Amino acid sequence: MKKLSLAALLLAAAMAAPGHAEVVRPAPAIACVAGKSLQSFKGQPVIVLVAPSARSGAFRKQARRIQAVYQQFAARNAVFIAVFTEPDERPVPSNVPFILAADGPKTAADYGFNGKFNLYVIGRDRNLDLATAKVVPASRLMDAIYNNAEQQASERKM
Repeated sequence: MKKLSLAALLLAAAMAAPGHAEVVRPAPAIACVAGKSLQSFKGQPVIVLVAPSARSGAFRKQARRIQAVYQQFAARNAVFIAVFTEPDERPVPSNVPFILAADGPKTAADYGFNGKFNLYVIGRDRNLDLATAKVVPASRLMDAIYNNAEQQASERKM
């Protein structure tokens, strides 16, 4: 009897669900040192690197991977934001034009920082398209930029 009622509930839930459900994970706000905010970059993909400092190994490793193919990111108008939880007045050791978050500890907390390293790709639609605690190949970041929900929707219309 319980199996029948569970099956009936699942069937009823499936019938009540809309035919197309969108998964939306809006990115938390970020205020930047230059007086800009995440909203300032509307229509541009944003890559956010969160680390204790610019000297952390994971941050430097990810920055090197991005730097190796930076022209591909520039061609897509990608914006890079660095979020640091520890005060460090030294410049970011990279040729990638990182914009610094104004309140690193608050922004890190808003993004659920794990204390070591986090990386996020925010699509043109301001939704989180990738969230990871690992250093990833630059090609994975490009895939997240290219395969975001907005891009997929526009390709479905063709």
